[in-house]
Amino acid sequence: MSDDKKKVCLKLENVSKVFAKVESDGVTHALQDVSTEMQSGEFVSLVGPSGCGKSTILRLVAGLITPTLGRVTVDGKEVDGPSPQRGLVFQNPTLFPWLTVEKNISFSLDMQGAADGKAEKVKHMLEITGLERFKSDYPAQLSGGMAQRVALVRTLINEPEILLLDEPLGALDAFTRMNMQDEILNIWTQRRQLALMVTHSIDEAVYMGTRVLVMEANPGRIVADIRISEDFPRDRSSASFVEYRNEILNKLHYGGKNA
Repeated sequence: MSDDKKKVCLKLENVSKVFAKVESDGVTHALQDVSTEMQSGEFVSLVGPSGCGKSTILRLVAGLITPTLGRVTVDGKEVDGPSPQRGLVFQNPTLFPWLTVEKNISFSLDMQGAADGKAEKVKHMLEITGLERFKSDYPAQLSGGMAQRVALVRTLINEPEILLLDEPLGALDAFTRMNMQDEILNIWTQRRQLALMVTHSIDEAVYMGTRVLVMEANPGRIVADIRISEDFPRDRSSASFVEYRNEILNKLHYGGKNA
C-alpha cells in the first residue's frame, strides 16, 4: 500500500452484544467483551462455529447495529451508522434484477451523485474482473460466480476504506470458490485497504488472510489471533499451510484425540 493512501485503524473495545429472544423473555449473548484492533493493509479472516458472533462483528463495523456495551471506532471516531467507506458484501449477491451488469455496478455511484469519472471507473472495474463482455447482461443471465463478482465490484467501486465480506463465497461450488478467492485477493492487493471476512472454511481463512481471528460461541468471543506469515499467492498443499490449518483446528477443538 502506497504512502499516499489513507490508512485507517479499526478498534473493537470491550464490545458485548445482547439480542432479545423472540420466543421467550430471555436474551442471547452474541458477543461478550470482545477487543481487537486492525488496520489498512490487513486481510483479517474470522472463523468459528455458527452462533459465535462472526457476522455480528461485521454488522457492528458496518454500522447496521450498535453494541450493547463497549465501542466500535474507526480512527478514534465511534461508528454510529452505515457509511460508503465501510462496504459490505453478503453471501448471496443482492443485485437489482431489472438492471444490467454495468448499471448494477454504477448504481451506488449514481446514488451518491458521483458523476465525475464514473464511466472510466465502471469501465476499469469491468476490465479487471473480466466482466466487460457481460456488461449488458442481466443478473438472471449470469452464473452464481459471475453474479457474486458483480456484487463485489459494486462495493469495491466506491473504494471503501474497510471491505467487509460476510461469507461471500459460501454458496459457490468448490472450483468457482477457489477462482473467486484469487479474484478478491487480486483486487484487494491493488488497494490494500482493510478487509474483514467471515468464513466457515478454515482453508479459505488461511489462504486469504494475513490474520485469522478464531472465535468460540456461548458467548461469542475471540480465543486466538493467528498471523499468517506467508506471501501471496499461497500453496494450499505446503507444509506451512497445513500447520496453520491444524493450529486453527486445535483452537476450535477439532484437532483429533491428541489436540
